[in-house]
Amino acid sequence: MQHLMKLNYLNNSPNSSFQKILQKRRLEEFKMQTWFITGASGGLASRITQKLLERGDRVAATVRKEGVLDDLQKQYGSQLWQAQLDLTNVQQIGKIVERAFKELGTIDVVLNNAAYGLYGAVEEVSDDQIEQLFTTNVFGSLRVARAALPFLRKQGRGQIIQISSMAGQYSVPAMGLYSSSKWAVEAAFEALAKEVEPLGIKTTIVEPGGIRTDFAAGKAVFGNQIEAYRNTEAGKTISMMKGNVPNLDIEKLKKMVVGDPDKMAEQIVRRADQGEGPLRMALGSDCLLYTSPSPRDGATSR
Repeated sequence: MQHLMKLNYLNNSPNSSFQKILQKRRLEEFKMQTWFITGASGGLASRITQKLLERGDRVAATVRKEGVLDDLQKQYGSQLWQAQLDLTNVQQIGKIVERAFKELGTIDVVLNNAAYGLYGAVEEVSDDQIEQLFTTNVFGSLRVARAALPFLRKQGRGQIIQISSMAGQYSVPAMGLYSSSKWAVEAAFEALAKEVEPLGIKTTIVEPGGIRTDFAAGKAVFGNQIEAYRNTEAGKTISMMKGNVPNLDIEKLKKMVVGDPDKMAEQIVRRADQGEGPLRMALGSDCLLYTSPSPRDGATSR
């Protein structure tokens, strides 16, 4: 009994040599990782970036607008490597990815987060908007992954985490084009995952449900609304997203969105730490309504 009391005292004494040994072992067990994150200033990715920096990891963060991460840079110094990156600029993508690997030496996780939200009936959205949507969501994600793969293959290890959406499993009026871009992402990265797994590279497709960030409302792009659709499901959805509904409390509506970005960020980081798991990672109770069972044949077995 006295032995147990003494051990308990040693374990809880902040100045004991026993406690210092435990702290040293914990530090030794923690292996710093380096993440490459696109769209790092946006909702979910900004939470992930913050969590990684807080625990001592390095983050190579890319953003569309320079200077948005300067406060974090002052706080974390060399832990944060940042670069301006426009995913519609084909040449820039390869140069930034190559520079990150050369300057940081090793990158353990590549997280594709940058995305373009386009909403409206299929007829309402313009050709330019559709091109921007696919250039960012599909081609941009693929170009980042393709640029990183030669370096990951050379390392003989690494992870690719692709942020998709529960919209990658269904399509509804006003979201047809956005969903189609996510379907394309899911198809490409499902195949990529099988191609690179024998090379020691793991892939995860993250399918978040609704998230309490400003992506859908504050950063969304809309088609030019056509009067004929105004009272249809597509038109009503757009009106709600824009806040053009009489007596609609936008703040109350935001609180009804179930996805907690901090909790989702924690789960994504935990999955990367584990290095193993199913190809698809559904996040949020609303997402589970669409991904299990899925409206798309065979989705539950993937």
